[in-house]
Amino acid sequence: MRTLTFAMNVSLDGYVATPDGDLGWSAPSDELFQWWSDRVGATELSLYGRRLWEDMSSHWPTADQQPGVTPTHREYARRWRAMPKVVFSSTSLPVDGNTRLVTGDAVSEIRRLKGEDGGPMDIGGATLAGAAMRAGLVDEFVLVTVPVLVGGGRPFFAALDGWVQLDLVETRTFPGGVLMTRYATRH
Repeated sequence: MRTLTFAMNVSLDGYVATPDGDLGWSAPSDELFQWWSDRVGATELSLYGRRLWEDMSSHWPTADQQPGVTPTHREYARRWRAMPKVVFSSTSLPVDGNTRLVTGDAVSEIRRLKGEDGGPMDIGGATLAGAAMRAGLVDEFVLVTVPVLVGGGRPFFAALDGWVQLDLVETRTFPGGVLMTRYATRH
C-alpha cells in the first residue's frame, strides 16, 4: 500500500494562498528549493487539485528553458516533468505527457491509488487534500511554515468531522526562519 503525504508551504496563520491566490510570500530560499526538488525526485505519483495544477503547469513544463535559470530550477523542472501526475477537476482541463485527468469521484480514485503497490504519493491543493483528509486517506502532513501572516485565504487544513491524532516525525529549519515539520497520522 502506498503512503499519501500532504506537503505545502503554509503561512504562520495557516494559509497556503492569500484570498486572491497570491503565493509570493512563500518564495523559497535556495536550500528550501533544493529540499522541495528532492521531494519531487522521491515521489512516485503526485495528485493535484485544479488550481494548483494550473499554477504548476503554467510554469514548470518550460521553466528550464528560461534565461538565467539556475541548476536547481533546471533539476526541479526535469523532475517535475518526469513525475507521473493525476489532476482532479470537475471540469475538463488540458493535460499532457505523463499526466491524466480524473473528473469523477476524487476520494474513490485516491483510495484506489493508495491500495496499489508502489512508492510514495504526494497530494497538493488545499481543496483536494481536504477531501482526502476527511476520508482519512492522508498518512503524513508536511508543513513548511513561513514566518508571515497573510490574514486569510485558502487554509492548509480543511474543516474535519473529528480529531486526527498526529505524531511528530521530523523537524528542520531553513533560512529566513522557515520551519519544516512532518507529522504521521496515527491509524
